[in-house]
Amino acid sequence: MRWGVLVRPGDWLIILLAILVCIACARWCWFREVPDRALVRASGQLVAELPLNQDHVISAMGPLGETVIEVRAGQARVQRDPSPRQYCVLQGWLSRAGQIALCLPNQTSVELSGPRRRYDSLSY
Repeated sequence: MRWGVLVRPGDWLIILLAILVCIACARWCWFREVPDRALVRASGQLVAELPLNQDHVISAMGPLGETVIEVRAGQARVQRDPSPRQYCVLQGWLSRAGQIALCLPNQTSVELSGPRRRYDSLSY
């Protein structure tokens, strides 16, 4: 017996809707807003606003010492930080708008921003 005989027209409609939902979810998850700049903050103050289309390596001073931020190939990361657990360094490259790496003991952060802001502010 062929399995196509068991599928009714309503089943095809459900299968089509499931495929459309999967495509919509994939589009929403993977094709979000493209970032155009990295915002570097130290002690709550904006230190630098770096365009992602140019390579940069800058440092920001926090209470524990120097945090080194690298921008390359449309991505940004915290390259080096004096914080003890290195969470912001281990986070790796940031590539989507809205992603942020926080170096909390050193009070520095790197955030990727696109043409439209998704949040008014973040606090810690």
